Amino acid sequence: MSLLLGIETSCDETSAAVLSGTDDDVKLESLVILSQDVHRVFGGVVPELASRAHLTSIVPVTERALADASVTLGDVDAVAVTVGPGLVGALLVGVSFGKAVAHGSGAALVGVHHMEGHLFATSLEHPDAVPPFTALLVSGGHTLLIDVERWGVYKMLGATRDDAAGEAFDKVAKLLGLPYPGGRHIERLAGEASADEARPFRFTKPMLRGDQQLGEPDYFDVSFSGLKTAVLHAVRGSTDLERDARGIARAFQDALIGSLVEKTARAAAAFGRKRVVLGGGVACNRALAAAMQDRVSSLGATVFAPKPRLATDNAAMIARAGLFHFERGVRDSLSLNAFASMPIPGMA
Repeated sequence: MSLLLGIETSCDETSAAVLSGTDDDVKLESLVILSQDVHRVFGGVVPELASRAHLTSIVPVTERALADASVTLGDVDAVAVTVGPGLVGALLVGVSFGKAVAHGSGAALVGVHHMEGHLFATSLEHPDAVPPFTALLVSGGHTLLIDVERWGVYKMLGATRDDAAGEAFDKVAKLLGLPYPGGRHIERLAGEASADEARPFRFTKPMLRGDQQLGEPDYFDVSFSGLKTAVLHAVRGSTDLERDARGIARAFQDALIGSLVEKTARAAAAFGRKRVVLGGGVACNRALAAAMQDRVSSLGATVFAPKPRLATDNAAMIARAGLFHFERGVRDSLSLNAFASMPIPGMA
């Protein structure tokens, strides 16, 4: 059994976690996540402020995670740290700290891809959320549809061609005068709207046509820029936005979710997968999880969605992915660096 310390600083959450276990038999000993509320003032993440906040938070957050797990750095076998993708300045805080901790404690150092971490996250709550499965990773920066044959062996099926799903939620929330981050506010407003309220603003499900065939370049891809523009026109055309906001939010969410669900169902059917795993911040959306389960049940598939604590950026998923690589002999040197963008390891 191995004991890992995970560190995550890719964007605006400073997180540390302690994980123990072997293979898929793991136990999350502790998880600390400190979110940076300062970005709400600006309506989006300010990279310089994020980096500075990580600098002041990383030590106390890590100390809290170790204390909650009742372990010390001397007990840790490996330090798993996010190396990308993300905000380079923010990532460098975590990578530099992780290297120092590993060097000082004698633990191994393992760099982890942030999105691969999201593939592992749901299995920390749902032991059956293991390969083979179809994965939909939806966050503020990414929208990816991946076939996971087994851990470490992935096939990219589709991705967004413009805005990520979470980014679309944030931008539509801003158009409707809602706070940042916008996902949960859109979900709440949409949940208050009836079908009749949404009907006048019904938006076309983006990049979804009935004549699309497997093998065509847009069969699995998604796009949300056109949907965002349609919402903009609806907002500008409203004579009473306070009255229409609920209907617009519901129509937007229905269209976005409808596209994601159908594309994911296509992937599950094409590869015969009986498990669909959701990951990323947008995976918190209950309407998405419910619509996904309703759609793929006809395929005999089950949907696994993480709770918000493991859907957001967190160090538990980094430790879990790090354990996988650590057990396969991965050891990074102190020259480990951070990258704004990078391919997921094992991706075909």
